[in-house]
Amino acid sequence: MKVGTDGVLLGAWADASCTSSLLDVGTGTGLIALMMAQRFPTATIHAIDIDPDSVSQAVENFERSPWPDRLSAHLISFQELASEGKMKFDHIVSNPPYFKNSLHAPDFKRTMARHDSSLSFGEIIRGSVSILKPQGKLSLIVPFEAVPEVLDLSTACGLFCTRQLLVKPNPTKGVIRALLEIGFSNLKTKTDTLVIEEEKRHNYSQAYKELTNGFYLRL
Repeated sequence: MKVGTDGVLLGAWADASCTSSLLDVGTGTGLIALMMAQRFPTATIHAIDIDPDSVSQAVENFERSPWPDRLSAHLISFQELASEGKMKFDHIVSNPPYFKNSLHAPDFKRTMARHDSSLSFGEIIRGSVSILKPQGKLSLIVPFEAVPEVLDLSTACGLFCTRQLLVKPNPTKGVIRALLEIGFSNLKTKTDTLVIEEEKRHNYSQAYKELTNGFYLRL
């Protein structure tokens, strides 16, 4: 799969400071896990996916990276990992499937990656409660219209949104994505807004450049 803006945004924004154990759910080719390894040198990162080809690609990418000793990829579902409860994490990151109740793509792997039939918001939130450490955090990127559902599910599980970034594709468009940081502390939510591009296509805003320029060869 191609590198997507959603993954880049989450990998650049999620705050895993002071993290020793991090879980990347639905890692795909390992993009977010690699970004986390680059940003947080104390983090050991476990990446999981249910697609064997994705896990194989992630393993290859991890082995070729500067941080092979801190990255590992595993073929396991989040539901299974959470039900086992054998590991606890300081931070969980995920760019979850989100095309709910829409037509499924004919390619099964594409369907798993883009629809919530393999992992719903409720499953990732409830599962995170069971494997997050007491001060742990969950960072997600979701469609803006899904924010009320995600926040309601979080509150029902004793989790609260402490930080969010609302993303607009350009100055004239509405918010299309929300990055959410969720944890057990009931603190006031800090909200920021990011515009990706200025009026012209690929004319990236200064704020987007500042957030992501550590990960692009050319921006």
